[in-house]
Amino acid sequence: MKRTINRGVKSRDYILSAPVLGLNARDSLSTMKPLFAKTMDNYIPLDNKIALRPGYTLHASIGAPVRTLAAYRKPGDSALIAIAGGHAYNVSSSAVVRQYDISFTDSYCQQVQYKNYLYLMNGSDKPRVYYIDADGVEHFEEWGFTGENLQSERIISGAVSKEFLWFIEKDTLKVWYTSEAGNISGDLYSFDLSQVVKCGGYLVAVANWTVDGGQGIDDLTVFITSEGEALVYSGSNPNSADDWSLKGSYQLSKPIGYQCVLPYQGDIVIISQDGYIPMGKSLSLSNAGTSAVAFSDAIRGLVLDRTSKNKNKNGWQGIIYSKCGYAIFNVPVAQQFEQHVININTGAWCRFTGIRALCWALYDDNLYFGSDDAVYKFDTGYSDNGLPIEGKIEQAFNNLGTDNLKKIQLLNPRTRSATPFQLVIYTNMDFDQRTVEYYTNVGEVGQTKWNEAKWSSSATPIGTKWSSSSATRIQSQWIADSATGYKASIVFKTKTKGNVIEWYDTGIRYELGSGIM
Repeated sequence: MKRTINRGVKSRDYILSAPVLGLNARDSLSTMKPLFAKTMDNYIPLDNKIALRPGYTLHASIGAPVRTLAAYRKPGDSALIAIAGGHAYNVSSSAVVRQYDISFTDSYCQQVQYKNYLYLMNGSDKPRVYYIDADGVEHFEEWGFTGENLQSERIISGAVSKEFLWFIEKDTLKVWYTSEAGNISGDLYSFDLSQVVKCGGYLVAVANWTVDGGQGIDDLTVFITSEGEALVYSGSNPNSADDWSLKGSYQLSKPIGYQCVLPYQGDIVIISQDGYIPMGKSLSLSNAGTSAVAFSDAIRGLVLDRTSKNKNKNGWQGIIYSKCGYAIFNVPVAQQFEQHVININTGAWCRFTGIRALCWALYDDNLYFGSDDAVYKFDTGYSDNGLPIEGKIEQAFNNLGTDNLKKIQLLNPRTRSATPFQLVIYTNMDFDQRTVEYYTNVGEVGQTKWNEAKWSSSATPIGTKWSSSSATRIQSQWIADSATGYKASIVFKTKTKGNVIEWYDTGIRYELGSGIM
């Protein structure tokens, strides 16, 4: 008699969404949620997919490190100014770069525009002011402010609050403000905060902070010291004791640099040693306003590592790129730079690498950055000035629906791309950190596919290359994988130029451990 044999299904399928929750440098590998990623370089988490970041192209050659970019805006006129090698250049047009007849001792400058006047300050020179007059004539000259005991060369930063211009004197707790609201030249009065500061240090920033105090919207003026002390003043006239008072003193994390403040939607995001923190969420002020920009808590480990080693370096800066819906925090790392990027709608983080940006600026709604010898325009195409963009994602470890031992056989990444591209995708098991090198997309197609070569025919089947050949639909193709363990991390790597890549989810086929060991 023939024996009845139970030929049950041995393989299981599991659909794993791409890590739309973004980069996580906070949670342990064993507790991290599956839709996070422990590495997310040059891919941006969106609402329902992951997309390769855009690239950049050369905008204007300068020949010296561009340490300041400043955008001037006036109805009917605008300009993009670069400070490099102690000189100022008009780089509004990529076709014509003009040098101004003015010099700077230090090319690192802070900036503030009030009305139609752009002030540039570095703590070494008398502040410069740039403007275009009613006849369309450009002016670039020393500022027109004076004050008793004022040493103009020590002015290092500025801001606008309550229609007053405020200027910080370098390495002091003294700030200077205009004698009347609306003034763009003339007398400056000093405001010494040393009598109210409790923790010492020196002033690094002045900002306007909008909150709902319970009786309606209120604009406050905030003074931030190097020790993280925030002095909040209410009122609209610092010259009047009846209309100017200290509302409170609050302790924050220590800020980094003179460009530590990023205004956004009435709130103030502070670049600090503990991360990028909205003031409205960190102060205990009653009914404080909130910000759409989330805490950087999810990447706390990454930020703490960078600030502990690089907090004294130049280049820290935050900027909102509303066109694409994210904020960029520029971070110096050793001799390089990286960018911590947050989706301001979802709060998901990622990291940009390969962009050597000394400074950033928005000009005519386009994003630019200064580098070693030129100005580059970001978000133009999908290559880094002709070089490939290296993207890497390591998704959080996941038990794929069961705590049993399992053998992963096949992976099916669902992607969409503008042109064919090569993908390295594989699984690391049980907190392994195995690395497979990139393959560069140079236009070849017809790489190894599941229906053309058996996965078991390769001694090391991980990292199989594949090619996507259609931009009109989502690609779905099974790829060989061979990995055994309890928890799996999908590693997704591309190295392409001239291509937009989107990743939606991954189908995973595995066999349970019973009978396979």
